[in-house]
Amino acid sequence: MDSDVADISSVDIRRAAMDLLAFREHSVHELVTKLSRRFRDSEISSDFLTEVIAGLTDDQLQSDRRFAESFVRSRIQKRHGPLRISNDLTRRGVSVAIVSEVLGESNVDWHVLLEDLSDRKYGQSKPVDVKETAKRVRFFQYRGFSYDSIREILTD
Repeated sequence: MDSDVADISSVDIRRAAMDLLAFREHSVHELVTKLSRRFRDSEISSDFLTEVIAGLTDDQLQSDRRFAESFVRSRIQKRHGPLRISNDLTRRGVSVAIVSEVLGESNVDWHVLLEDLSDRKYGQSKPVDVKETAKRVRFFQYRGFSYDSIREILTD
């Protein structure tokens, strides 16, 4: 087992990170987490992993901004709202500044997206009682839309 530890180098870690990046964009945090699991028996520090990943970032092979842009596009297609997208990105280690920039540049009319989600889920029907209204509010909030936006949709 000790010979395995000695055999793992920054090149091995870089190659493993590039394999992950070939499949899809990843944030630095995601890469550190995945590589820590992959190399957990080798006693490699997260600082060393971060250093290797910084090299990938310097070489423009990894970018939190590209990851955020891809993530936002994906979540908009799934009709997720800005609150959920923002929360999911920050949990993945993307800075608040990048999240704000990317969401601002997405040019999405969140109201129209919420209307589309409502039409797909519930059709043109309006909630028949307080219980149904509360159910819809919870669903839309889970999807990441603000209460004010939801209230507008439900009262239109």
